[in-house]
Amino acid sequence: MIEEPYRWVEAIQNRREYIDHQLAAGSAIIALSCREGVLILTLGRDRQKLFEIYDRIAMGGIGHPGDIERLRMMALEVTSTEGFTRSPQDVSLRRLVSYSLSPALKTAFEQVYGPPYLVRLLFAEVGRGGEADLLVALNHDGSFETNGGTFSREVEPFAVISGSAAVTRQMEAYLRERSPSASAELDAARELALETWLAGNLALGEESPTPENIRQRREEVLRHSTVEAALLERNPRVAAAAYRVLPG
Repeated sequence: MIEEPYRWVEAIQNRREYIDHQLAAGSAIIALSCREGVLILTLGRDRQKLFEIYDRIAMGGIGHPGDIERLRMMALEVTSTEGFTRSPQDVSLRRLVSYSLSPALKTAFEQVYGPPYLVRLLFAEVGRGGEADLLVALNHDGSFETNGGTFSREVEPFAVISGSAAVTRQMEAYLRERSPSASAELDAARELALETWLAGNLALGEESPTPENIRQRREEVLRHSTVEAALLERNPRVAAAAYRVLPG
């Protein structure tokens, strides 16, 4: 009896290490607020990583494609149901993550005899009526972080997920050093997001993100990868069509 709690904790730790190892090679995803809305950008080769969820909500995911699709469908069902039974204005990213996705991920992670979700997700919700954009990084165990705005923490106009916590921290530091602004133009935001992705890619090989290294890595990466980018428009031409795929 005494050993049972220890075995559970040990199993959880092994589970966490296994998932982190599986996600280590995932392509980072960056979200940046800009004048036109919220830019979400990543690089890849063969499969889609960015998705529209609801009128003003988008999602990016790294991990197992099947698990990403399961959670995408869950998010679609939850937001569509709430929008239908209440109103589209009642649908919010904070409610979606806090009351639906986070509990589901936590339950799957802690039930050690069942399969966990091999995912890390990034959500974005463009602000309404002058409100700040909400960006949420959701982890495989149900824990999540926002871009601020609570408990005296200032809102940051960016969020990052990657396959490694250390790489994520380095990418966030790279962004903070450049002080991105929510009033920046889309082209400037797209360039900064791409540079940040390249800085994270360099960090995987323990290389410093100097301008020369970034330029060389950019040439190497773009030979065999494509840029996937989407914009959640702040003032869409059609009220329910804020999500727009950007050309690579």
